[in-house]
Formats: sequence, C-alpha cells, structure tokens
Amino acid sequence: MDEESDLPSIIAYLIRSGQVRISSSDEALSEEDSGSEGEQPGTRDPTTGELTTDLSSLKSNFVLQDVKVKSGRFHPRTDERYNTKSLTELIQKREIGLSRHQKFTQGDLCVINSKFLPNRVRTVATYSQKAFCGTYSQDGNIFLSASQDQNIRVYKTDRSFKLLKTIRARDVGWSVLDTAFSPDGNYIIYSSWSDCIHLCNIYGDHEVHEALNLTPGEHSFCIFSLTFSSDNSEILCGANDGCLYVYDRESNQRTLRIESHDDDVNAVSFADDSSQILFSGADDGLCKVWDRRTLREDHPIAVGTFAGHTDGITYIDSKRDARYLLSNSKDQTIKLWDVRAFANEDTIRATKRAVSAQKWDYRWQQVPRRARKKRLLGDTSVMTYKGHCVLHTLIRCHFSPAFSTGQRYVYTGCATGSVIIYDLLTGAIVKKLDNHAACVRDVSWHPYYNKLVSTSWDGSLGLWEHRSSAAEEADSESEIPCQCDEDEESDIPERTRPSVLRGRRFGAMAKKVVVENSDLFKGLYD
Repeated sequence: MDEESDLPSIIAYLIRSGQVRISSSDEALSEEDSGSEGEQPGTRDPTTGELTTDLSSLKSNFVLQDVKVKSGRFHPRTDERYNTKSLTELIQKREIGLSRHQKFTQGDLCVINSKFLPNRVRTVATYSQKAFCGTYSQDGNIFLSASQDQNIRVYKTDRSFKLLKTIRARDVGWSVLDTAFSPDGNYIIYSSWSDCIHLCNIYGDHEVHEALNLTPGEHSFCIFSLTFSSDNSEILCGANDGCLYVYDRESNQRTLRIESHDDDVNAVSFADDSSQILFSGADDGLCKVWDRRTLREDHPIAVGTFAGHTDGITYIDSKRDARYLLSNSKDQTIKLWDVRAFANEDTIRATKRAVSAQKWDYRWQQVPRRARKKRLLGDTSVMTYKGHCVLHTLIRCHFSPAFSTGQRYVYTGCATGSVIIYDLLTGAIVKKLDNHAACVRDVSWHPYYNKLVSTSWDGSLGLWEHRSSAAEEADSESEIPCQCDEDEESDIPERTRPSVLRGRRFGAMAKKVVVENSDLFKGLYD
C-alpha cells in the first residue's frame, strides 16, 4: 500500500524534472512508422528499407523537360538524349560539323561544366565570430559577407578574392541576419533585431548609411529576410511578427504591412523580374504566393498556398521564372513547388497540425530519432530532397545558376559543416563538400563560373573550385583532401590555370592538348 501511495508523487516528480513527457495518442502515432491519418507512404528501397525519392509528380511536370533541355541532357528538337561524355568528343563533333553552326550550344556548355563541379576548397576569410550571410552580386564581381562581429565585408572577386571595404553595422541585436544587393549593384541592405533596416553604398567617396524605419510597433522586432524589387523602387521584408513589410524607396516610408502567416516569416522572394508575384515562407510550415498589385492591408488574401512540410520553413528560393520555387525546412527536407498546383484546405490544416505537434527546438536539440518520414496526403510538391541537416539556424538552399548549369542542381548548407549538391531531377546527392567545423548557414554559387563560397558558423568563408588532376599534383601539399566520385571525368582544366586535356577517341591514338585559360574560353564560346 505504501508503494501504491507513493506512485503519484514519483510520477509527478519525473514529469517536473523532464525525465518523463506525456504525449497525446495523435502525437505518438505521428512518430511511428505505421500509417496515420493525413499521410501517404513513400517508396522504400527493397534492400535497405529506407525511403527513396518519389519521382511520380516530377515525371508529369514541365520542369523535367525544361531542365533537361537547358542543362544539355536532351536535344530541344529531336528529344534525344546526349550520349557524348567527354570534352574531346564534343570538340570533335563541333570541328567536323556535327554540331549546329559548328559551335557549342548553351546546353553543351552545361554538360561540360557538370563534369567539373567544385571539389577543392581554400579558406579566403576568417572571422572571430560566426559568419551568417554570404552572397555573390548579379555579375559575380562582388561578394558580400556578414558576421556576428557586426561587420559587413565587401570583397572584390573579378580577379581574386580581395577585401574592398568593411561596413560597421548599426543597431545590431544578436547578428546581422540578412543582406541583399540592389539591382544596379551599387547598394546593399541589411537587417537585424531592430525596427530599421539599413541601406549602404558600395562605391563612391561619400559614405551612405541610412536607417529605413519600418515602424512595426512596440514589440521586439526582427527582419529575417529582405530583398529589392527588380526596378529598385521597393524593398520586401519578412518579420518575426508574421507580417510582410514593403518599404517604398521613393517616398522613403513603409507603404504596406501584410498579416501573412501565423508565425515568424523567415524567407521572402520575388517570383521573377517583374516583381509582381511574391513568395513567403514561415515557421507555420506554409509557403504563400501573393500578387503585389492586389495587396491590401485591410484584406490580405494570398493567391495560393503550398503545404506539405511538417515543420517550419527556413528559406525559399525562386527559379526566377514565376513558376517554380524551393523551400528548405526544419523537417530536414527541401521541396520543389509549381505555382500551378496549390494545396487545398485539408492539406493546409494537416500541415498546421503536423507543425504544431513538433515538440523539439531545432536551435539546440538534435533531430528526433523518430522523425516523420511520410508524405502528407495532398502534398502538391513536385520533388522532395533529403540528405542534409537543418539545425541551429535558418539554413539556406538555392537553384544552381542558369548560365553555367541550366539550373540542373539544388544546393544547400548543412548543420554538419558540409555543402550538399542535389540533382534537381533525381534527388540524388551528386556532391558533398566537407570542410567546415561548424554549421554552413549560407552558400552562394558564382553566376557564371563553377565555383561557390560557403559561409560557416566556424567563422570562415570557403571558396570551392574544381581542381583537375594536373592541378592536384602541383598543389597536393597545400590542398585539403577530398574524395571525388569515381565515375567523374577530370578532362577539363580549371578555369584559372593551364591543364591537360586527355582524348580517348580523338583519332587512332590518345592526344594531349594543353589549353590556356583564355584559349579555352575562346574555343568554348566561339
């Protein structure tokens, strides 16, 4: 009897101490592998039993053909797959007239570039505190970096990675959280835990550092994401009060405050260069589409909603064609969305229930062992990418550049200190770049060259480039080791130094051709 009387007090003690947690039956079911309401199973590998990528939605979507053509994997007229695998074969076909107009197409160039993805890193900057943001300008000649040390650094990158200027950020709480270039490349904006965002110039003798007040109210306020409109007239912001803010640069005031989400708005983006369609993503697990021409504070109605994630959204990236966007989430997935396929009300409610059922904090806890692995019923996403880790901070994902890759890849930072590159059409991880000792929050791919910069919480910037075998031998003592895929070609020289082209069937015997940097590009683009 004494033991029975002590049982309630023991249970109460365990609950107070956190050693026991009471969960509802709905929550318990959501953590089990057995099916639950509002979910549909994925495909399992018969050998490992692990969930594999579901390609059913992708196969019926236009993005499949579009990316194949632009990345050189299908011929746009004959609909035939490219069989050429080496640069020497492409050069041979061009020279004997099998290539149209005896020149490489943009697809040919993307095929060539795909064989020489970044695989070696060198550290180009180190800071005393965590690095949060890093992005290339539209022309690739400037790189912008922001750190927790309250400094924003502008690097000149057209010839080398050289510090151009340092801007001391003002009114910073915790860290500078986001930055953006103006369309003309002459200004930058940044945000933090502050009622204001700040505008600074990059060039000129006269220093510009203006505070643009968003007048949010008396609560603690933060802008997590911001971007310029393509005509440079407006700035779009997402805030911790669940609202979108629009700042008009001509009138120098906030013109709109839209109640858009039920939780923090972590990411905003314009759909294309018209700047009429807006995207937003938030901690409520939803991505929403808005029409700038019909936005009204007294009637904030979204054009449509994407639902399918089971936890908050950390970042969104537009393909810049007004049709597709990516979302990165705390549910450890990236999803590809088509604006023609919105979620219905049942799926939206299922997403909200799944998000509200999450009992962990990604900022300091590990991913739950029994994380939800099943797709929500009604999820209209085209593709889901798994293999990276989203912890500690709002990790970002992007489409690879259109010019050099045909947007063939999706790349993201990772809490393990890696950069992950996915094949957009298969979901396979084509590269995992390991170097950093802490979380990689941001990654930026050069708009024209096969190089990218990773921004990490270990306080460093890593410049990743492709190093061919000849360059490896010359720099073997100074380079960080990296395992490359065995089936990858290494025939193309790095853009920054001479190398050797090894031909296989370029005549009766193999030949070696040394190509200088300028000659290589002259041959590729003529």
